[in-house]
Amino acid sequence: MLSTIAFIFVLSVLIIAHEFGHFIAAKRSGVKVEKFSLGFGPKLLGLKRGDTEYMICAVPLGGYIKMAGDSFEEKITGQSWEFFSKSPGVRARIIFAGPLLNYILGFLLFCLVFMVGNPMVTSKVGELLDGYPAKAYGIQKGDRIIAIDGKKIDYWENLIDVVHNKTEGEMDLTIKRGDSVLFLKITPKVEEKKDIFGSTRKIALLGVIPSDEVVTVKYDPLSAVYLAAKKVLLLTQMTFKALFYIIIGKMSVKESVTGPVGIFILTGKAAELGFIYLLQMMAILSTSLAIFNVLPIPVLDGGHMLFIVIEKLRRKAVSPRVQEITNQAGMYVLIGLMFLVFYSDFAKFGIFDKIFGIFKK
Repeated sequence: MLSTIAFIFVLSVLIIAHEFGHFIAAKRSGVKVEKFSLGFGPKLLGLKRGDTEYMICAVPLGGYIKMAGDSFEEKITGQSWEFFSKSPGVRARIIFAGPLLNYILGFLLFCLVFMVGNPMVTSKVGELLDGYPAKAYGIQKGDRIIAIDGKKIDYWENLIDVVHNKTEGEMDLTIKRGDSVLFLKITPKVEEKKDIFGSTRKIALLGVIPSDEVVTVKYDPLSAVYLAAKKVLLLTQMTFKALFYIIIGKMSVKESVTGPVGIFILTGKAAELGFIYLLQMMAILSTSLAIFNVLPIPVLDGGHMLFIVIEKLRRKAVSPRVQEITNQAGMYVLIGLMFLVFYSDFAKFGIFDKIFGIFKK
């Protein structure tokens, strides 16, 4: 039940933000918005205000706005309030406003997380692995690693960054054990590991696993803005890098992309951990949705913007027939990708095992 509520809440916020971007840009450009819908399919609730009917529909997996004169099936009369009567620049702004608002929302949510309190795993040792130097050098469960090579360590994230990059020589560890402070010189074990992009690199390992001790770290507004911007830029960089690796075949779509089923499960788990974790998940999804939507794939916002760029270069609009065919092709590609992602989610999260387990009983 909690997973369902969290999933609908997160998806609704992201959709409303995206469509509101299109909506407000269209309104400011003088384009008439006829419908603003949360969801697809049969209308459950509707309310008309001015020119716009605001609706909630039965299938909550998306949403849309319907602008006057935004379809080739309509007769475009050249009225100033029609979408296709506007200049390419105005149309591009309206289209781009949706992903832009999702991107801004992701940034604002990260700001909120850092100001309200970002959950961080401390540098307290939870477990020790056999065959690695930490156990051999006498580090114990419950020890707190407070410095490495003179660098202060407060959180496990800092520890990982420092240790992994120390691939040569010894490292000086400062450890707090109860009321005592110990100093150890340790030579880490260097191994080759694959990162999330499938690239192999050498990293140093101590053989320690964090405890479940988590602290909430709050930042002042200025620091929160800086950290949120850094987080969004890093996520953007990683997403585009992953997309590039998928295109060249270095990463598989099946292993690297999560669809609605995965999002449902992950948002449920985040909600169980607490509202701040759900906000973090929402920030990541909002940023990712913005990036995905600007990809130059027909049907997506990026595909529509691509046609506008071609129109500007040719000084002539791409014919409705060509746009219709490419949009259909893009739709088939997205449907195929959706089936692949659904299959991947079912396999990744063990849903197939559960289904087949029921039949075996």
